[in-house]
Amino acid sequence: MYRSEDHRTYAAPNENGIEASGEQSAPDIWARVKRRLRAELGEDIFASWFGRLELDAVIDGCAYLTVPTRFLKSWIESHYTDRVLTLYRTEANNVERVVIGVRSTAGREGAASRRLPEAPRPSASTNPSSIPMGMPVIQEAKPAAAPHSDDRSDASDLGGAPLDPRLTFESFIVGRSNALAHAAADRVAQAQNGQAIYNPLYLHAGVGLGKTHLLHAIGHAVRMQGRRVIYLTADRFMYGFVASLKAQTSLAFKERLRGIDLLILDDVQFIQGKQIQQEFGHTLNALIDAGRQIVVAADRPPADLESLDERVRSRLAGGLVVEVGGLDEALRASILTTRIEALRAIHPAFEVSPNVIAYVARAITANGRDLEGAVNRLLAHATLTGSAITLETAEVAIRDLVRNREPKRVKIEDIQKLVASRYNVSRSDILSERRTAAVVRPRQIAMYLSKVLTLRSLPEIGRRFGGRDHTTVLHAVRKIEKALGEDNALSDEVELLKRMLQE
Repeated sequence: MYRSEDHRTYAAPNENGIEASGEQSAPDIWARVKRRLRAELGEDIFASWFGRLELDAVIDGCAYLTVPTRFLKSWIESHYTDRVLTLYRTEANNVERVVIGVRSTAGREGAASRRLPEAPRPSASTNPSSIPMGMPVIQEAKPAAAPHSDDRSDASDLGGAPLDPRLTFESFIVGRSNALAHAAADRVAQAQNGQAIYNPLYLHAGVGLGKTHLLHAIGHAVRMQGRRVIYLTADRFMYGFVASLKAQTSLAFKERLRGIDLLILDDVQFIQGKQIQQEFGHTLNALIDAGRQIVVAADRPPADLESLDERVRSRLAGGLVVEVGGLDEALRASILTTRIEALRAIHPAFEVSPNVIAYVARAITANGRDLEGAVNRLLAHATLTGSAITLETAEVAIRDLVRNREPKRVKIEDIQKLVASRYNVSRSDILSERRTAAVVRPRQIAMYLSKVLTLRSLPEIGRRFGGRDHTTVLHAVRKIEKALGEDNALSDEVELLKRMLQE
């Protein structure tokens, strides 16, 4: 098949040099998908959520759709992405993924001028109450120096997002769990031009633990040296590349991207599409070979990014890989204290005792964003009711945050699927009578995890593993327990599986 710039798909010429008929254009296929959505969901729902959903391009089996607002993007992704993909595959079975982005107003003036939307630029005078707490953030930070004029141009041309002036090294709170990541980020930021170290620097962590804060902090420090910086999310990188293909400016896009001093890429786990991944890999190689610094963040280590090309994963793992650990209790207390002090600048009567701070730090263990939510609830109680914050009122105020963090219920089926995937066997192999070493060890690990992470009895676990006797399960559990004490690599692997199942 051949694909033209207006997204039409044509049949390849037959042996007589005549194009076969019957092929449909991408816009026609998309129109049929929308008609199916309207018929299935009804006119009211369709008009509310899908009336402004448009097709941007179809590349490498991925349909890129756009909407005018971030709210629409978030809502459709949360509620309807799977349904849209199912209907799309009914009309075009070569489409394997659907990605939704936010289009700019200027982009509608023509393909050549199409660019990605700029994220809202935070005001330098933002009140402390609006400071994001995505992590050990939370103290009012002075705006960073204005970016170099070339940086602004690069950010505009490449669809880069502006750096948040509040997310600096000065506003980052350091604890034991993030000290190494902070030190590595600071070292990269202070390196002299042309002396890239730890390249690429790869930070990984769960939600709200501070990796994005460190990315912005690095960007600010490097820009203050007068060097060219571009900060991109995976979503922006993908849409920038797709837009350049549509506008036939992909070569210029690549050259501008490779002409910067520091590339910061966030949420790299979301990069999809064979062609886009290849270009990402070429960009990594070009920048590293030229001595330019790359900083990348994701929610897991490079080896676990199974959707990424193996060569890209290898390149990312070749630098310094640092995990930003969970927030310990002392660090959580420091974040809360700093945040409360910042709010007191505009709410002098907002008093929270050390006992209440200690209670909240013990009760909320997930991430900095939940701590932010807890402080906002305490502030609302104090300002709206006019009463003092006590342990009792704090308990009521943050009850929903604590309840939402109960341990996830793990299913035996989920354990079997994950273990099978990690060890390159099928779930049917684990349930079968096969006794080869490649199957027995994963089966025993799955049985052990079922015993540790679920409330199921040994006989019930045995039944879920192909009708085995409870003594077989007990033998597997004991064997893995013994092996964990002798094999550090196995112990680390099992701990990783536990975390993946409980997230």
